[in-house]
Amino acid sequence: MGFKSQRDFFAGIMFTIVGLAFAIGARNYSIGDGARMGPGYFPQMLGYILAALGGMIVFNSFRSHARDGDPVGKFAWKPLGFVLGANLLFGVLLGGLPSIGVPAMGLMIAIYGLVVVASMAGEEFSLKPVLILATALAIGSYLAFVMLLKLQFPVWPTFITG
Repeated sequence: MGFKSQRDFFAGIMFTIVGLAFAIGARNYSIGDGARMGPGYFPQMLGYILAALGGMIVFNSFRSHARDGDPVGKFAWKPLGFVLGANLLFGVLLGGLPSIGVPAMGLMIAIYGLVVVASMAGEEFSLKPVLILATALAIGSYLAFVMLLKLQFPVWPTFITG
């Protein structure tokens, strides 16, 4: 008995592998319990939930009634490149690369870089809505991470803040 939806089968396998990787990786941190959660509690629980969801999707792939087997299409290299590149750019802009002389540009510039580059992964690109989204995300991130959670990391470029 083979699977009837190739797309569901491989998506379920991917969810299961990623979920188990997170759950296993979280075991290196203090887990705690429901009342006093440690830093590993959330990633471990999320990993188990993701792995269980993946298992259900794999199971459902054997029962699905797709006409042509719901084949997996060709690999989308352009979106993958832009999304991975956007995350890499975010890390470089946020913390800088001292080894080659790139200064930390801070959270605000990093968010703009992330949003602009990631939005190039789509079929259409329009700068105005992208900048509006980046502004909303930058303000929301500042409020959430700096004001509410009081996290300490560079917000503005180092050459501005001194």
